[in-house]
Amino acid sequence: MRRFLIRPLATAALLLVNAAQATDLLDVWRAASQHDPVAAIAQAERLGGDARRAQARALWRPAVVLSGTAGVMSNDTRMTGAQFSAPGFGESTGVGFGTSVHGGTSTRLTLQARQPLWNPERVAQSQQLNIAADAADLAWQVARQDLMLASAQRYFDLSFAHAKLVLLQKQKAAVDSALIEAKDRFSLGDKPITDTHEAAARAQGLQAQVLAAQTDLELARHALADTTGMAASALVTRAPASLTGVNLATETLADWQNRVAAQNLGVRMQMAQLRNAAQELAKHSPQGGVTVDLVAQAGRDRLSGNGNYGAASNTVTQGMLGVQLNLPLYTGGWRSAKQEEALRQQEKAQAEVERARQQAGQQTRAVWMGLQTGQASLLALQEAHKASQARLDATRLGRQVGDRTTLDLLQAENDASAAELSLLQARAALLMGRLRLQALAGQLDEAQLDSVNTFLQP
Repeated sequence: MRRFLIRPLATAALLLVNAAQATDLLDVWRAASQHDPVAAIAQAERLGGDARRAQARALWRPAVVLSGTAGVMSNDTRMTGAQFSAPGFGESTGVGFGTSVHGGTSTRLTLQARQPLWNPERVAQSQQLNIAADAADLAWQVARQDLMLASAQRYFDLSFAHAKLVLLQKQKAAVDSALIEAKDRFSLGDKPITDTHEAAARAQGLQAQVLAAQTDLELARHALADTTGMAASALVTRAPASLTGVNLATETLADWQNRVAAQNLGVRMQMAQLRNAAQELAKHSPQGGVTVDLVAQAGRDRLSGNGNYGAASNTVTQGMLGVQLNLPLYTGGWRSAKQEEALRQQEKAQAEVERARQQAGQQTRAVWMGLQTGQASLLALQEAHKASQARLDATRLGRQVGDRTTLDLLQAENDASAAELSLLQARAALLMGRLRLQALAGQLDEAQLDSVNTFLQP
């Protein structure tokens, strides 16, 4: 018996999985969450959001800058009419001083520390960074839910493709048997040649359908393999079991719509954009440019070389601790124009929130009603399936006693297979509807996938 090796990163363990053992939805999702590029992109974006929160905190920490400059500098200083006094020299007025350095060596070293005390624009920036981090986390949740839905849909696509191929092969085997029997009975003169032609035509048609179903099965198998990283040849799915008596939408439409309005991830992302637009407006308000900083600075300037009066040098050392106020008086209309732009962006973001709520409400109504009508349709399909099987059994018996033709039997076989496939497809659609409803409410997680597993055939 073939075995293949799966190495899920989530558990960091090696597991041997029997190729004949069915894979459930949780297995598929956990493998997809570690393998699919969409999950990797969302996770990277989420980690980037954590970095934005760190940036927001850093905006209110002191900034320390050390700068140094070295170069060639010339300096000439002239001072006249100065007063000079010194011990032992008395006091003199009208004194002049002169210094000069031509092409001397200049060095400057400055250390400055700045601590923001009041900065409305920086407040808005830090809020925007936190909002962006929240939006990245929401985007990660949306990507997870989308991947869960995509994984489940591909799982059911593979399950349906496999069931369809099995039924077609079963139907073809029955038609081939009917064709052999029709030929034998025609040889004996018991049946007309038309029975042979009908069976042969149906056998050729089914052969084409089987080939198409094999192609669909391979495509579905590789689509799921691409998502999960599992070996395509080892993927074996479980078909939905009977859902008789199961209510997949236990709450009222109003309850679901209220939940979606409060928790839908798409709406919450748009609300984050609205909060971001409000902070952008605050950033460009008239008082937004006023800043107060605590500033500490120490520096040393030195110039040395030769000038008009021989060798000379000049050294200045300074230190300062104080508060700096910046008040923009005129910006050429730039700030008011940015404020007007931010106001329009805020109005746009508000409209997008309303649109997202409307779309989420419409989708909730459609999915909820689909579950209600789908469960009623499922009962009808179950009865149709029973009737088609009863008809098939009766047609087989009728053909044996001569009351039914080969064409009647072939049509009954076809109808029974179509009824079984429709029933299987309806069950999968109901389970997917349940998952989509949970996703609209922002509640789709592994527990929900596990609950769907209970509705799959063992």
